[in-house]
Amino acid sequence: RLYLSALVGFLLVLPADALVGNCSQLNFNTETEQCLLFGLVCKGNYEVRHYDSAKWVTTNDTSFSIETMMTQSFKRLYGYITGENDQGKEIAMTTPVVIKSPEKYFWHRAVYTMSFLLPAEHQKNPPKPTNKDVYIQETPEMNVYVMTYGGWMMSITDTYNSCKLASSLDSAKAKYNRDSHYSVGYNSPMILRERHNEVWYVAEGELVCPSQ
Repeated sequence: RLYLSALVGFLLVLPADALVGNCSQLNFNTETEQCLLFGLVCKGNYEVRHYDSAKWVTTNDTSFSIETMMTQSFKRLYGYITGENDQGKEIAMTTPVVIKSPEKYFWHRAVYTMSFLLPAEHQKNPPKPTNKDVYIQETPEMNVYVMTYGGWMMSITDTYNSCKLASSLDSAKAKYNRDSHYSVGYNSPMILRERHNEVWYVAEGELVCPSQ
């Protein structure tokens, strides 16, 4: 098991414009031109990644599950990128689509937050949303623990994989934010096979790499 602190800054040298970039740099995404890029610190049964600060277009929904909040939230955000903004601009779809999911008992009402990543050309000065339920959000620079899974993102698969990741992190004695996790998708509903989903926990304190 490896503990990382001072080494992180050395390992995570990304160009300033590499925050949002060409998806060809990721070997698991071919649907959009631009993706959220990251620095890979280490990997094993989970990954440790570093993400720079980024801007997103975001909306919130109170719901019982990921399934019940997805349609309305996606519709609002899709409206923004297809012209429902103060400049009437069409904005390219990017990946991933990220949902901040609260840690809760299964099928209890809670607030979910869905976000679309803004393309590189709109990271500095994004158009303002015209829908009152949509807003621009900037996430801070962060380190995350990641577990990948295939198939469809649903409450049951998201819960299973977030619990699996949490169990691995607890075994490694890694510190992370236990109040919520991120449910992360890279595929449109049109893709039926070889789908790529992730769960993220935001790291706290010294990073802990998985045992090899």
